[in-house]
Amino acid sequence: MTEKTQKRASVYTLGCRLNQSETAIIEEKLRGAGYTLVPFGEPADLGVINTCTVTAEADAKGRKAIRGFNRKNPNAYTAVIGCYSQTDSEALAKIKGVDLIVGTQRKLDFLDYVSTKKNATPVIVQNGIGAADFTIEISHESAFTRRANLKIQDGCDFNCSFCIVPRARGPARSRDMDNLLQEARSLVRCGAKEIVLTGVNIGTYRWQGQNLVDVVNRLNEIAGLERIRISSTEPSTVAEDLFPLMVDPAHALAPFLHIPLQSGSDKRLRLMHRRYTALEFADFLGRASCAVADLCIGTDVMVGFPGEGDAEFEETRRLLADNPITYAHVFKFSERGGTPAAKLADRVDAKTQNARSAIIRRISARKRRRFYEAHLGRRMRVLFEEQEGGLWFGYTGNYIRVGAPSDENVHNEIRTTRLERLRSDIVLAHIEKDRPTG
Repeated sequence: MTEKTQKRASVYTLGCRLNQSETAIIEEKLRGAGYTLVPFGEPADLGVINTCTVTAEADAKGRKAIRGFNRKNPNAYTAVIGCYSQTDSEALAKIKGVDLIVGTQRKLDFLDYVSTKKNATPVIVQNGIGAADFTIEISHESAFTRRANLKIQDGCDFNCSFCIVPRARGPARSRDMDNLLQEARSLVRCGAKEIVLTGVNIGTYRWQGQNLVDVVNRLNEIAGLERIRISSTEPSTVAEDLFPLMVDPAHALAPFLHIPLQSGSDKRLRLMHRRYTALEFADFLGRASCAVADLCIGTDVMVGFPGEGDAEFEETRRLLADNPITYAHVFKFSERGGTPAAKLADRVDAKTQNARSAIIRRISARKRRRFYEAHLGRRMRVLFEEQEGGLWFGYTGNYIRVGAPSDENVHNEIRTTRLERLRSDIVLAHIEKDRPTG
């Protein structure tokens, strides 16, 4: 669509921070094409569903979102983009009302294929995904008053046996350094105080001899950028050169890591094609927590991988409980067609998966609470993002969720805050009368 219009568009995003970062780019492009953005669920002329396919549940949520949009907007143009579009366009093409299906290679350019009229059958754009590094041409014009996601990498070469992401996202490739810095400066000009680095496997970032540490250091030179946060990173790719930066008060890098464990059983890790042993993972946790005071370490745990017995699950439970992990996200094994794990026998039944998930969630809640309790009485800097129920909510650098009352508008300000007491899954705090940073 080349002509600018005043039509309404709404975007629905499933899945990871990488999808969220791409949605922000898509929304900027929609505004540039003359669309008014409206919340998903309101009447719209164009619906964009940015899909995820990491689990069968994600596929189901994508189909539900498409059908829900079409019921409310039967005459609207419906574009389905992203990972599910890349892996199973045939399933999406069977959904009534879908006009356009675009895979991951061209998802940011989907507007090039949008028509002024609905299509009798869906147009499918499903290119192969190459290994070339990339640039993204984008200039942000709208205000960023929350943490902003910055895509620096895409794809993965690790090929874990349970994972469909290499098929959905292609091989590992990195973003041109100057190009990503250009977008970061644009985000800061528009108000972003914190940037979260996103990708599929960002620890593998390589651009002309530069790596993730170089990205972080170059971003640190941007005036007005007060926090840099690294999103999920594979444990075998974390450069320990990051640790001194996290403790340097002159550096913006937050003391935070999210490193997926998946299993504490060496046998399961081998079958998963993970690139570390349980002992190596635990040793890394010890080095990281010793090097960085107050480091928040999050992880992912998969339960019910084929053949996981009680003893192997106990190894996972014990590793999680006995090591300096702050919280854990738990996922039940989801069979993905075409992956090696889909061929494995000895499946774990749903009841057992649910019980194990509940155990991991309880451990995670207990460890997060202890982490929060260890910070009570301290003064910490909080980036406040939203107000609800009389409290302003935000996060410390090490990812403690804080709620504080204030008569001031502290939206998108980083303020010194005294952490006082726990309430459920947040820390109630008092904002001190310092000068805002922005």
